[in-house]
Amino acid sequence: MADTADFRLLLTSGGISNEKLAQRLFDLGGKSPADTSLSVVPTASHIGPGDRSWLIDDLYRLKALGFKRIDIVDIAAIGKKQWLPRLEAADILYFSGGNRYFLMECLNRSGLTLLLPRLLKTRVFVGTSGGSMVTGKTLGLKLSHTVLGDDRRTQDMEGLGYVDFHVVPHLGNPHFPRLEPKLVEAALTGFPEKVYALDDHSAVQVVGGRVEVVGGGNWSLYQNRLG
Repeated sequence: MADTADFRLLLTSGGISNEKLAQRLFDLGGKSPADTSLSVVPTASHIGPGDRSWLIDDLYRLKALGFKRIDIVDIAAIGKKQWLPRLEAADILYFSGGNRYFLMECLNRSGLTLLLPRLLKTRVFVGTSGGSMVTGKTLGLKLSHTVLGDDRRTQDMEGLGYVDFHVVPHLGNPHFPRLEPKLVEAALTGFPEKVYALDDHSAVQVVGGRVEVVGGGNWSLYQNRLG
């Protein structure tokens, strides 16, 4: 596990989807929206076919919050000399949803995995869906196969290791029909870590190691699933 004592994490399922989550975000940042700069890392959204209107909706909601500045920084498209100063200029680092395996590969390949702990000493980490899932010890391959049905990999991958639990996003979302209680229960048998299943109006906030579910949506906590 990384030294996360100073980290401020907001791990969402569907982004900043309601006023409660927006308030949490700015409370974590400690500044008003007009004084807050945001860098969006959209890299996870690149892989796979399909409609990307969800990403446009996500960006539109962020714009409506009134940030001082919103930058879009794709770590797969530009080099460290370009992305590092742009991330350093932000108060909030926002990792969009999509394919978490591709995102983790890009984090590792770019070198951002090694630099993030320093950046997060003074910045807020926000994840959406796959951007939240990379913060665990692993990326949870069994969850992919059984619940999300989004990957054909045969080997799991290490995550950033910022939290000692997994996030399962999009609970109750009709675009993810496999996310129903029986399948979630089956997928989690054998998991030693806690698992937070979140709907698109919920998030897990982590500050100084203290974990709290916020946002006011529906969620479930699964733990001790070693049967």
